[in-house]
Amino acid sequence: MNLPPTALPLALVTGAAGDVGASTAARLHADGWRVLLADVDLPATRERADELGQHAAATYLDLADERSVRAVAERAAAEQVSALVSCAGVAAVGRFVDSTPATWDRLLRVNLRGPMLLSQALLPALARATHPRIVYVASDSARAGAAHEAAYAASKAGLLGLAKSLAREHARDGVTVNVVCPGPVRGRMVEEHMAGRQAMLDKLVAAIPGRRLGDPDDIAAAIAWLSSPDAGYVTGQTLSVSGGLTMH
Repeated sequence: MNLPPTALPLALVTGAAGDVGASTAARLHADGWRVLLADVDLPATRERADELGQHAAATYLDLADERSVRAVAERAAAEQVSALVSCAGVAAVGRFVDSTPATWDRLLRVNLRGPMLLSQALLPALARATHPRIVYVASDSARAGAAHEAAYAASKAGLLGLAKSLAREHARDGVTVNVVCPGPVRGRMVEEHMAGRQAMLDKLVAAIPGRRLGDPDDIAAAIAWLSSPDAGYVTGQTLSVSGGLTMH
């Protein structure tokens, strides 16, 4: 389903079936954006889009598949995209010495190569937009490191360098490029990784000055600001949203 023609700006949100992606799509929609929700889980993405109603649509996106990336980029460009919000990502937990090149390749393809390809395909269209924005969602583990998450942290850390480089290269086009680094966020990923590890989860929460896990809406609020006209003079920056767990 195509979005109806309108003067409202369009944001492409990847990982829209996930907790942060869904909250971000809902926040941008509430702020007056048209939203194209993209994810490999198309049924769940359609549900999210249907919940938002008018000015929201769903599309299939496999960031590990270059053809899928190109197809979504072509659609977004045709509908006059103004913002790319890259929330999609996959994780793997385990000792680095036990990890495999297949795992590294999977995380790098989805977490770094996919966003790179999508950005490359969309930048010509974004440069024609009024307030063009790119926001990557990385992780605080990309800044501080995380035991048992070496491949994940490394793949997400690549987004920080990508954002700074694109911010310098495309500033004259008016395109801002920034990164949001969430700390531990309440939702499916934490639930899966902390299943049966309540003592570890309690220790993690106790280490957060805010004494709670983040909420997906906390991350969405930061993304919404960086996507807004108010953040037009902010580019090449990395913002931690972690309750103070990491401070830079």
